[in-house]
Parts: sequence; C-alpha cells; structure tokens
Amino acid sequence: MQKLIEDWLAIDVNPTTRAQITELAKNIVSNHETLHDLLGKRIVFGTAGLRARMEAGFSRMNDVTVLQASQGLAEYIKSTVEDNARLSIVIGHDHRHNSKRFAELAIAVFINKGFQVYYIGDNNCATPMVPFAVDKYSTDGGIMITASHNPKDDNGYKVYWNNGCQIIPPHDSNIQNSILENLTPILNNDAGWNTDIYMRSDKLIYCFEEVVDSYVDYLRTSLFKDENKIDFKFVYTAMHGVGYEFVEKLLKGVTPNENFVKVEGQCSPNPDFPTVKFPNPEENGALTLATETADKHNVNLVLANDPDADRFTAAFKSFKKNKWIQLSGNEIGILFADYVISLQDSSKLDKLYILNSTVSSQFIGSMAKKLGFNFKDTLTGFKWIGNEAINLENQGFQVPFAYEEAIGFMFKTVHDKDGMAALLMFLQLYQKLIKEGLDPVAKLEQLYEKFGYFKQYNGYYITEKPNTIKDIFDNVIRSNDSSIPYPKTLGNFSVIEWRDLTIGYDSITEDNKPKLFVDPTSQMITCTLATGAENESIRFTARGSGTEPKLKVYIEAQASNEVRSLQLAEQVWVLLREEWFQPSKHELIERRV
Repeated sequence: MQKLIEDWLAIDVNPTTRAQITELAKNIVSNHETLHDLLGKRIVFGTAGLRARMEAGFSRMNDVTVLQASQGLAEYIKSTVEDNARLSIVIGHDHRHNSKRFAELAIAVFINKGFQVYYIGDNNCATPMVPFAVDKYSTDGGIMITASHNPKDDNGYKVYWNNGCQIIPPHDSNIQNSILENLTPILNNDAGWNTDIYMRSDKLIYCFEEVVDSYVDYLRTSLFKDENKIDFKFVYTAMHGVGYEFVEKLLKGVTPNENFVKVEGQCSPNPDFPTVKFPNPEENGALTLATETADKHNVNLVLANDPDADRFTAAFKSFKKNKWIQLSGNEIGILFADYVISLQDSSKLDKLYILNSTVSSQFIGSMAKKLGFNFKDTLTGFKWIGNEAINLENQGFQVPFAYEEAIGFMFKTVHDKDGMAALLMFLQLYQKLIKEGLDPVAKLEQLYEKFGYFKQYNGYYITEKPNTIKDIFDNVIRSNDSSIPYPKTLGNFSVIEWRDLTIGYDSITEDNKPKLFVDPTSQMITCTLATGAENESIRFTARGSGTEPKLKVYIEAQASNEVRSLQLAEQVWVLLREEWFQPSKHELIERRV
C-alpha cells in the first residue's frame, strides 16, 4: 500500500486529490480498505469510455486518470491512422464539476501529440453534438466529458470513433492497453499541468457556435416539416443540465415562444442537481416539479431531457384517469416507430430497417412482419445500435429510427441517441395525435390491437459482493451437464430459445453460435418461453450491469390482451426470483422499475 501511495503522489499535481491521499496515508492501517479501493484498482476503459466518482485514486475520475486516458487514446488513434500529419479530434464537455478542467487536460494532451482539436467550448456542450461534429469535420474521433444522468459526484470520458459512433471491441480493450503503456505524464509537472498555453494554440479550433448552428439547422431540415408548426403548449425540463439553451434555439420558428413553458428551477445548468435526488428523468419523482409547473399553467404535456440531453422522456395529463402518466421508453419507442413508418414511402419499406436493443420491446418485430419493413435487435447500448445502423446503410438500407428502452432514441441525424432530436419528433407526433383525437395511451391501445399486446415487467437486483452475479449465472442458471446446455423448462413454461452471450451459445442458429457479439467477461442470457397457447410467448434477458453491481432483468410477454400479457410477465418475474435469483440466499436487494 505504501508503494501505491508513493506512486500516486509521484504523479498527482492537483492539490485537492493529493491532499485526499496524503490524509488517508497518515493511518494506513485504519484506512487500508479505502486506500485499496482508490489505488489498488485501475479505472477500466469499457462501455464507451470511463465513468466513476470524482476523487483521488487510480480507480476514479480525476486529473491523473483523465491525463493517462488521453495519452493512451491519442497513441492508439495514431497507430490506426495512415497519415499522422492530419490527425484531428473533437472535444466537448458538459456542466458537471471538473468537466471543463478534464476537457482542457485532454486538449493539452492531444495538441501535444500533434492533433488538431475542434473544441465545442468554452461553453457547455450537449453530448449529441460531439458525434455530429465528428461527422461534420471528418475527424479521427471525439471525446465528450460527461456522466450523463449519474449522481453529481460522478463524471465520465465518453469516446467516439471516426464514424461518429461510440467505440466497440476491440477498440475499448486496445485503448485500455495503450493507456497502460502511456502512464507517465507528458505535461510539465512544475507548471501544475497548466493548460493555458495549449488553449492558445493554433492547433485548437473553437467551434461552439458553428457546431450549434449547424446542428440545429440539420435537425430542423432533416426532422421538421413546416406544415407541422406546433400549436399547443408544453412544459420542458432540462433536469439541471445543458439542454435548455439548445432546445430553445431548435424550436425557434417551430412554435411560438408562449407555447414553450420551461421549469424555472431546472433549466439552468447546475452540477449539484438541487431539486432531484437522482438526475435521471426515468426515476420516480424526477418529473414532479415539471408536472406541478404544467398544472400551474394548465398544460397537459411535459417533455424532459437528461442532463447531457442525449435521452428524452414525456408525460401527459390523462383527463380520463385524472392523473399524470409518464410513458416508458418502450412506449415512446413504439409511438415513434409507428410515426416514422407513417412518413415513409410504403412501396420502399423493404429497404428500411428499424433497430432496437435486445432488452427492448419486440413489438417492432411484430410491426415489421405485418407492414413489410425490416427489424433487427442488437446488444444493449447505442455503440451497438449506431454501428449496426452504419453497416446496414453501407448495404443500401435506410435506418430512420432506432431505440433502447432506457429512453434513448436515434433518428437520421447522428448515429447515437439524441434527446433533442427526439423532442422535436415527439412534438410533431403529439400534434398528429391531437388531430386524430387521441392521447398516447389511446394510440398505443390501437397499435396493440393491431400488432399484439407486448407488456414488460423489468427490474434489477443489487449486490454488495462482486462475485455473486457470476456465481448465480455459472452455478444456478447454466447447466453443468454438457449434454443439456440449457434448462428445458422454467416452472410450467417450455424453453424454446436460449442464447448465452457469455459462453457463446445460441439454440436457434445452425451452428449454435450467436450472431451477436460474445463477451466472456460479462454475463448475459436471453430466453424465450412458450405457454402452450397460440400467440403467447415470454422473452426475458438477465444480464450483469457493466457499470454497477446490479443483475438486470428484462421481461416481455406477448398475448392476445393486456391483462394476460402483464400477468405472464409478472409470473415469470416471480419464477426467476424463486428458482434462480433467490434474494435471501444470495443476499440480493430486489428493485422493480
């Protein structure tokens, strides 16, 4: 431990984080566990980059780990580019504590390494603008400093490749290896890693206004029709994030100013997120201030972005039930899919794909079969969705829409989720519903009647023991008998499909190898169950979270009516809990979402 402390203090020049380690080091014995947590592990370059709590240590987000990540990423990009004389990258940051500092450290490193840097600053940037700028300037990659909707003490380092998508394997592991080969700081320690000289470099291009103007114009041109001028009022919350400034500009000319009612306490960027326990608009209570504002102004629609504006959600006042209803990610995704398909040339639907993640609703697959367009699901996360969309576009297909249930929606503007694009599209969708005399729930009911009832029952289990999730998958779920690679039944249900993306097995492919990416370092099983009744099935996915100590469970049942589908989904949740997860035995805390 003493060696780890010395290694840290030999590198870190930040007085705040140096003091944290120095204070803990005064009593190594009593602080050993904390010091080991901070210094004994290294933050891993994984799901699109880095994300962790901001404090001292090799396992956290701080000046040292951002500097080292930037050095490794810069060297890795250089190794993949033929002409190192024309290197370039986009860098942006949100409003979180230390975001601007981390962005400037990254800028210093990349300029030092010979890159031209397009900086979407000094102002706060929304995450979708980084992949947009990567495409606009044809750079070798992009970095966004953000922790999205994580708690206020977290921050992150999100990386985009030269195709404007979040990185996928093998880039993530290759970058991690490059970081480990480039740990020695290249900036001047005596200057306290002063970035001022780099911020005045002729290799740095300040492009905030140009990117914002181009982004807004592109969204309006691509996604908005003049005849769809919005003529109703709505309430908007930026969830203390960066979205309001950009949404306000996006909606100029789309709707009169008086229709756009902002939540006063949540539309100015505030890194402490003072009015919400957790700055995720999906969380219970997150939209309370917004619905109260709507009631005060006699408005029946609330729209929200998360703090970095890449996610979107909506709630509406149901006068039939006299209450506010917040739509789920799947419900919004279904409404969007129906709306987007209605805008297409019906004679060319065979050249069109709609995508979603494998843990999202399979309702789109049912639509595709009946209407004649193509549907495909991917692994979770827009790094997979975005890259698959590009693959399909390169084959001559169009991908006008894709989504995942965690309120992420992608349109034809960037190959990533975009909460502001989603907001612009939802306003037009909602106006169409008004003209049809429908609210979102009534429209969903029409779609369920036409394409089948698909209802979800999702949740997760929390554990404090790191190996618990792997033990459950290895010793409870998976069969130890090679002649029986998966269970044939679950309760009274028959298992008709089984896919294990950890060990690389799929029961329905000819060679039993999955078509999706296999990752032996994570846990993910998808199963389809049959009830014996016609037009009934249940599909569920159990997976370990890539960023938290959680076992996530996504269940969707298809049946001929809503009550039956909900009943089946809940029945499978109970079976999984009793036969597999057994919370009391495995010391798991159960949570429903």
